[in-house]
Amino acid sequence: MLSYVTLGTNDLQRAGKFYDELLSVVGGKRAWETERFIGWAGPTGGTMMMLMKPFDEQPCTPGNGVMMALAAESPEQVKAIYDKAISLGATDEGEPGPRGDAFHCGYFRDLDGNKFNAFYMPQG
Repeated sequence: MLSYVTLGTNDLQRAGKFYDELLSVVGGKRAWETERFIGWAGPTGGTMMMLMKPFDEQPCTPGNGVMMALAAESPEQVKAIYDKAISLGATDEGEPGPRGDAFHCGYFRDLDGNKFNAFYMPQG
C-alpha cells in the first residue's frame, strides 16, 4: 500500500502556501518539513503527500499521465476543493460535476502543472 506520494516543485515556499490552504479543505496539515521538502498528512494519518525540489537540481516538470486524487466527503466538498484550488492560482482541467452514475469530480493543475482530481464516490 502507498505510504506517501511526492510531487516536484520549482518554488517550495510558494507551493507550500498553496497546499497549506488547499489541503486544509480536507483536514490536511503539515506533518514533516525540511529545507528541501514539505509533507502533509490527513486528520487520521494514512498516505502523506510530499512536495520536494528535484534531487538532481533540474527544473521539475509534471509527469505525463500522472494525477493525484483528493477524496472528498460529498459533491459539495469536491466543488469546495476545486474552487479553493482555482482561487489559489490553479488552472481548470474540468469543472466539478458528475462523471457517470456514481462518480463526482473536478480536475485542476497546481502552480507547477501537476494534475489533480477532487472526487466523491458514495460507498455501497
